[in-house]
Amino acid sequence: MKKLAVLGGSYLQLPLVKKAKSLGVEVHCFAWDSPETICKHEADFFYPISVMETDQILEVCQRVQVDGITTIATDICIPVINTIAAKMGLVGNSPESGVVATNKYAMRQRFVDAGVRSPRFMAVESYDKALNNFAFPVIIKPTDRSGSRGVTRVDNPSDLKAAIENAATESLEHKAIVEEFVDGKEVSVESISWKGKHYILTITDKVTTGAPSFVELEHHQPSQLPAEIQEKIREQTLKALDALGVEFGAGHAEFKITDAGEVVAIELGARMGGDFIGSHLVELSTGYDFLKGVIDVALNRFTEPEITNAACSGVYFLSAESKHLLPYFEKSGEFEVEKQVLRPELVRITNSNDRSGYLIYRSAQKIIL
Repeated sequence: MKKLAVLGGSYLQLPLVKKAKSLGVEVHCFAWDSPETICKHEADFFYPISVMETDQILEVCQRVQVDGITTIATDICIPVINTIAAKMGLVGNSPESGVVATNKYAMRQRFVDAGVRSPRFMAVESYDKALNNFAFPVIIKPTDRSGSRGVTRVDNPSDLKAAIENAATESLEHKAIVEEFVDGKEVSVESISWKGKHYILTITDKVTTGAPSFVELEHHQPSQLPAEIQEKIREQTLKALDALGVEFGAGHAEFKITDAGEVVAIELGARMGGDFIGSHLVELSTGYDFLKGVIDVALNRFTEPEITNAACSGVYFLSAESKHLLPYFEKSGEFEVEKQVLRPELVRITNSNDRSGYLIYRSAQKIIL
């Protein structure tokens, strides 16, 4: 029986753990033990070790001789996964790739070197008067977090200091990146790579809360953008993956599409997209079992994806901004695949953890609620 190490134990990794077990793979899960660590009840073996503890995880992985190591939907443990894979001779991207794929400043530098169009940017630890030369508005982000944590749009120089301090507080390295704001439609690209060859699975259209935090409220596949724009997006995705040294596993690239049709790279994660994009929507819309693909890459048994473009799929998130969705949570719809109210109160959201529920659909056409 193959043995797979999975880093992370929240609801985000639960589909991965369940899929691996359904494939007859023995799952070894590593995560900080908390009430949210629900994978400990599903994995064959659970270790209450933080996903940042490289040496401790490596010791266990070497002792039990795992055949692969991976995660989905989270950036924080990618460097650890890549380091352990390299030390054990397992399939994975390089440790260097793990660093540049999880640090937005290093990522931006690689994009510039590779000719990937991206916004003007600057990394800071605190307010720097040089930022007053930026064209406003700007976006402030932690250099090394995901899930919209610490993300703020700033329209006036007088608000820079507070936004930078907020982002730096959220950052693991206590740094922020300042980017000139790019207005346009938001999309992500879901991909999987094997030995440096990249397979574009689908493009996802996004709807967010807008300023100031830009938290996602909806995702829909396949993209409704014109074919020529989608081709530009694919071309930029391939360049971005190469720029970050992604050779194996899932990729989740995010872009803005301006009114002039320009494709601007926002960031790229060397992992599945969260928000059920990778774990649910890709298979619903393309027929390709993305979870199995990620597991097979880690276990060194990859086969090329077959895309059937089977249907449209999407997810709606419940919050104060989307309270009009409540009636759909109180009745059944023929397009529903899964829905859940996570908490009864609806709050205005500043990051993805604030959302109160979700509804996943599959249909012959895009569902507009």
